[in-house]
Amino acid sequence: MHALLTTLAALAVGLPWAHATSYDPLKPPSYPLAVRSPYLSAWIPGNDVESLPTSQAQFWAGNNLGWTVFARVNGDVYSLFGVPDAPAGVKTATVTEATYTSTHSIFTVEAGARTLTLDFFSPVSPKNYLRQSLPFSYLTVTVQDGIACAVQIYSDIDNTWTGQSNHSSWSYSAKDDTQVFQISAKDTATFSENADGQALWGSAVYASRPWAGSSLSTASGPGSAVRGRFVSHSTLTGTHADWTTDGVVAFVHDLDTFSDTRTVTFAVGHAREEAINYLGATQTGYYRSKFSDTADAASYFLDDYTLAQLESNEFDKLVSNTGDAAYGSNYSDILALSVRQVYGGIELTIPDESLDTSETRAFIKEISSDGNINTVDVIYATFPIFYVLSPDYIKLLLSPIFDYMGSSAYDQKYAVHDLGEHYPNATGHLPSGESMPIEESGNVIILTYAYQKATGSGDLATTYAAQLEQYATYLNENGLYPAAQLSLNDALGALANQTNLGIKAAVGLTTYGTLTGQQKYIATGKDWADKIWTDHLGTDEQGTHFLLQYGTPPWFLAFNQYADILFDLNAFPEESFNATGEFYPTVRAAAGVPLDGSVGWGQTNWQGFVAATVDGDAREMFISDMHSYISNGLNTAPFSDRYWVQTSGSNSPGEAYAFRARPTLGSHFALAALRGANTWL
Repeated sequence: MHALLTTLAALAVGLPWAHATSYDPLKPPSYPLAVRSPYLSAWIPGNDVESLPTSQAQFWAGNNLGWTVFARVNGDVYSLFGVPDAPAGVKTATVTEATYTSTHSIFTVEAGARTLTLDFFSPVSPKNYLRQSLPFSYLTVTVQDGIACAVQIYSDIDNTWTGQSNHSSWSYSAKDDTQVFQISAKDTATFSENADGQALWGSAVYASRPWAGSSLSTASGPGSAVRGRFVSHSTLTGTHADWTTDGVVAFVHDLDTFSDTRTVTFAVGHAREEAINYLGATQTGYYRSKFSDTADAASYFLDDYTLAQLESNEFDKLVSNTGDAAYGSNYSDILALSVRQVYGGIELTIPDESLDTSETRAFIKEISSDGNINTVDVIYATFPIFYVLSPDYIKLLLSPIFDYMGSSAYDQKYAVHDLGEHYPNATGHLPSGESMPIEESGNVIILTYAYQKATGSGDLATTYAAQLEQYATYLNENGLYPAAQLSLNDALGALANQTNLGIKAAVGLTTYGTLTGQQKYIATGKDWADKIWTDHLGTDEQGTHFLLQYGTPPWFLAFNQYADILFDLNAFPEESFNATGEFYPTVRAAAGVPLDGSVGWGQTNWQGFVAATVDGDAREMFISDMHSYISNGLNTAPFSDRYWVQTSGSNSPGEAYAFRARPTLGSHFALAALRGANTWL
């Protein structure tokens, strides 16, 4: 028997799955591949990485995207990525390593005599609006040095990127040495999506150019024919057939014979000239102030690769060092995985008619939950990352909201919940939509002060002073004893006298008083905080924790205290933070602390806020639980911020629940924000 096992083990060495893949810093639920906007959002589940050559990229919603990479090495063809059904004679490369940073997902594969890396690079350049707004990502394939041999790299995409794969068209063009394919859905409406949230207008883009030591050939046509041509001839024909339902657009880089290290780079994207419908006026991408033509923009994007890469190296270091300094490597792992998801949920725009960059705006999609555009509480949940890295984004996101609230189209005394029911249509809040009067009124005040404190600029507060005063007045008149209404924990429905809302009102008024220098609001906010905590209006009788509603259990996670700590307002007594820090570990479930005592799930965004309001063992617990959640191997969705912390029916502790790919992960920077603002210069 021992001899048989030894023989089987020896035979297994030659099988692709016999080589263990190493993961650095961990194997996440899903790796970002090309994540730059709500419509350019390609991922690969972490559990699929070991089988990367046969596993497909996925849109954030989980539907497959056709995106393949082959390599011919010394005459043998290997599938490297995205080939579930390889042509006859194609071998499967072996995946040995997978790494992620804030901007890169890098996979190392062995293909015969050479080692190759696939570097999926989505730049995050929050202070370079041109670079950040370009709707493309890079895929760089590097052949590492080794024995001298001939290598060719093939890659294609198909019309699954258009959101309508059964009725599309494509085009080919050349800009200098850059060759560009565009694929578009046909007979669809502008500003419309399919059921998976993909844009049905605009075009999917794939571009490349010859790199040092390579020649480039192209083709479009039926996938089996185009791929078969590469397998049999190593090059493509340069012919571009009409669209077909099983078609692909493809490139081949012929690197000839070499032994040193060589790279080729592709640009993949989704471009929409008409990007956002903002109150009936079309917004276009910021980058169109420089490039009206998509092919020109793609060519510039490839030109910019070296500078973008240099910036990303420094950016990745900053995020890693920020996390390490704030709370160690587990925390920096969480931050690095969060960054692309946040900025990939936002688009920077300018008016399509004037292309005036002085009117730059930002729009954020409430991905996967309900699709709202510029939801105020989503911006609030996200703002810590902006506070640390790009505080101007707070202004860019808030300005269109303030402008709408100041128009005749909105007549409420409290702040609006969103700018529209569904992205990209920022056409105004529907009367039938969600309202969170206390929550959102407090949020816009807190966000305005966060912008001012991080930048030193009072322009936002000055421009919208009358509206801010209106919302402070609303809080003052309605905040201590909130009427039945929704809070950020909207799964509970509308409840009266929610302690969470009382806290938001108290902190919001204290913030407004600090922002404007009006002592009366500071005094009121602190008085309410004292009533809620010290006089036990919102706590248990012993004063050990906050209650969900005044005088009514269960307990809840007091994430609305965060701004009190961040801005050093001293609204709530220190004892409230000490006591809750002692309490939360006592209610921790198997995989973390629930959002409140009535549910079996938690949310990492609010856990991130609370981790910044407590210290010692409680802070360690929150960070450790979040890290365990993203590394437990139970999930495949892009970082869901809601997950089960205890067994619930068929759901196990540590499994994701409901949400995926939401940009609210900016909340994970809440602890880092305590160390300083505006650190990316």
